[in-house]
Amino acid sequence: MDRITLRNQLEIYRTPYEEESEFIADFAELTHDPLAYKRERLEGHFTASAWIVNQRRTHTLLTLHRKLGRWLQLGGHADGNEDLLEVALNEASEESGLTSLKLVDLTIFDLDKHIIPQRPHVQEHFHYDVRYLFEADINEPLVMSDESISLAWITFDSVVDMIGYNPSILRMLEKTSKSEIVL
Repeated sequence: MDRITLRNQLEIYRTPYEEESEFIADFAELTHDPLAYKRERLEGHFTASAWIVNQRRTHTLLTLHRKLGRWLQLGGHADGNEDLLEVALNEASEESGLTSLKLVDLTIFDLDKHIIPQRPHVQEHFHYDVRYLFEADINEPLVMSDESISLAWITFDSVVDMIGYNPSILRMLEKTSKSEIVL
């Protein structure tokens, strides 16, 4: 996948979620920027995430992010790689140690544009996060990376209790509940 493929996917991407549909055009426009996949684009840049669920769709794998102090899906910066699917897979593998990751669909699962707060040496900026749906073996041992404080499989019905209100994660959870289970 490259920026042209991503732009084409964005042009046909449809979502019933108003908050998500509002920024599809921003994502498509960003694909034209030569720095879109690099942190050096200070206004904001592409990131990629893996929404990981078990095969029975009862649990999701979340990380307690060290820098942000929040429970999130696994993912990270593109750092120049225009293949955001590859970025999502690499980040998920590096942050979890999972080898059983299986892509459910080549198409975009979810999009989220969110603000990253200012930190020392990093100004406030946007992440344009492209998310893909993966399945993994819930019984495979996890290997936590330095980027996490914790890493855990969370039951769908306890996600809100665990993470609090996060509309982006709740949207992915709802989408997962509506998607077809492949056994």
